[in-house]
Amino acid sequence: MATRKELVEAVRARYSSAPPGEKAKILDEFVALTGYHRKHAIRVLREEASTKEMRARNRLYNEAVRQALTVLWEAADRVCGKRLKALIPMLVDAMERRGHLELDPVVKTKVLQISAATIDRVLVDARLHIDGKRRRRTGVGAAIRRSIPVRTFADWRDPAPGFLEIDMGEHCGGPKTDGDYVHTLALTDIASGWTECVAMRVRDQTLVIEAFEKVAADRPFAMLGIDSDNDSTFMSQAVFDYCKGCGLEQTRSRPYKKNDQAWVEQKNGAIVRRLVGYGRLSGREATKALAQLYESSRLYINFFQPSFKLESKTRDGARVHKVYFAPATPCERLVAHSGVDSAIKDKLTTQFKRLDPVRLLQEIRSAQQTLSEIAAHGMPTEVKSRSAADVSAFLRSLSSAWTKGEVRPTHRKQPNAKHWWRTRADPFADAWPTIEGYPGGRRPCPSDGQGRQAKLHVGGVPASGAGALQPAGRSGRAGREDCL
Repeated sequence: MATRKELVEAVRARYSSAPPGEKAKILDEFVALTGYHRKHAIRVLREEASTKEMRARNRLYNEAVRQALTVLWEAADRVCGKRLKALIPMLVDAMERRGHLELDPVVKTKVLQISAATIDRVLVDARLHIDGKRRRRTGVGAAIRRSIPVRTFADWRDPAPGFLEIDMGEHCGGPKTDGDYVHTLALTDIASGWTECVAMRVRDQTLVIEAFEKVAADRPFAMLGIDSDNDSTFMSQAVFDYCKGCGLEQTRSRPYKKNDQAWVEQKNGAIVRRLVGYGRLSGREATKALAQLYESSRLYINFFQPSFKLESKTRDGARVHKVYFAPATPCERLVAHSGVDSAIKDKLTTQFKRLDPVRLLQEIRSAQQTLSEIAAHGMPTEVKSRSAADVSAFLRSLSSAWTKGEVRPTHRKQPNAKHWWRTRADPFADAWPTIEGYPGGRRPCPSDGQGRQAKLHVGGVPASGAGALQPAGRSGRAGREDCL
């Protein structure tokens, strides 16, 4: 609400001093931002700022009522206001009979007559403190969200190449936690399936605009529109102005309806997670390595990775029958599309003939190796330039790569830490001070594991006879004596 007031004050000053022709433009912008009716916007901008102080409300329910209501709410296991309203008379009677509650007659009367809506309003601070949830912020962001039309999955109707669905994923290594983690912005063309991925160090609307500009420069065809979810990064003033200035048609999906963005949602697993995995990435080096991976993979995915495209979907009761087109690469779909210019088709065909899929795959594996080491240890490695001999060796290794299991470094299981610590109680815990006091006496080294299989040495000579100390159980192994 404070943001909206600041906007009204700023626009009101411009509106009052602008000439008649300029006022219409200012009014159009103000209506688009706030979502106000045009007549209401004129009244808001014409009225003078109020300097009167708001009169303090004479509250009916004071702090005593709030505390009593909080106790009753907790005793009712934190039920909602409507259920608590019906329970209060019985709960107050039961707690008074047991001596758990003693209310002042005035407070008791107010507690019994309070409405369900007021109960929820009085307890809002307590609930907010428990779950930390807040209502969706209103103001300019909400006005921008209302001004962007909704487009569902069924509304596309086979669009021309250039309409993109966009989505953002976070590489936080599992459940979301607080911190600045690397993000991936995925953009998928509806008509062809052409997919571009951009690495972003943090979630920021300025970086989203820079990603749009980078993709527009790399793509073989122009961007016509973008369709996003209701993420606040996309529903921002900067992105809204950029789309309006570039002539891009901006639409959004319905809240909590991921199927409205099925084209890009399926790429999160088929491309992003398949390439990057689920490691935790943060910092500049991780962003740089992820950008290098996407730079190597974009041509391989769009020129050498066929994908399915849905042709039709019919529902018969609970059964859904889907028919798909024959698998084709995004490049093939663009070349075969009648709406793509012939110059673009020739450019794609020429670029396809110059590409080497084996070299691209080798570059992907090298970038994945660097990214895997960063995710595991936080330290990148130097990427060496690949020669023709390296490509030939990589090609020969493809015939036996299946014997090594997982070939993607980002999906290999990281080795567990070596188990060197003791899991059982040391039976000689009381004897070690005496042994260490002998000449040359030492403890077993950590490499002995549990230390139960190592013979004890006193003064460099194995202990023997009745006074020899040796762990119970199995006898010592050869080669362990040098650790003692």
